[in-house]
Amino acid sequence: MTFSAILTLPEPLGLFGGTFDPVHFGHLRLAEEAIGQLGLGSVRWIPAGQPPHRGVPQVTAHQRLEMVSRSTAENARFSVDASEVDAAAPSYTVHTLERLRAELGGEQSLVLLVGADAFAGLPTWHRWRDIFALAHVAVAHRPGFPVVVASLPPELAGEFNERRLSDAAGLRKLPAGGIVTFTMTQLDISATQLRKLFANGKSARYLLPDSVLDYINLHQLYKRP
Repeated sequence: MTFSAILTLPEPLGLFGGTFDPVHFGHLRLAEEAIGQLGLGSVRWIPAGQPPHRGVPQVTAHQRLEMVSRSTAENARFSVDASEVDAAAPSYTVHTLERLRAELGGEQSLVLLVGADAFAGLPTWHRWRDIFALAHVAVAHRPGFPVVVASLPPELAGEFNERRLSDAAGLRKLPAGGIVTFTMTQLDISATQLRKLFANGKSARYLLPDSVLDYINLHQLYKRP
């Protein structure tokens, strides 16, 4: 690849998948800080329709999609991809990346955004090694707690050492294949915590956007049967 070709590559596109059950400020902050720290042009949110690594969510896939759409509507650099929700099949990341690569072409830099815990479990994902041929992987971690290679599964540690980029500028030079880490503001919020609050009739205000909270209350989501 020539130097001039590197300069004309499209801005990296962040890809943020997850169950988002429900989406909250921790998710939104991760995506926002990824744009700033990694130089992404935008982030495409991809709610899982049928997540293969966990039980069936309490609310429907289309309800989770609606909550993500509401939470991201006011940010022009966020978009929502409904493909996994609409598909009648388990939501495997590698299949979604193959579809996006076919849609966007071979030169578009794709950056898969994951948290440090999810990254450590990457070897359990379907065809996980193929992910690197399709996208870069950006790992978010808490300030002062970088990714420790010795704590990773041996097969993933090898990939990390081989593919790690010295800085985010490398995301613009190739369309896929690198691993980069970045820090994000630690917000002690989890979807599990929120579901418990709703189930117990407790307030979750200021932990997730009002538009999502209003939707949950309107449809009485996460209430005990």
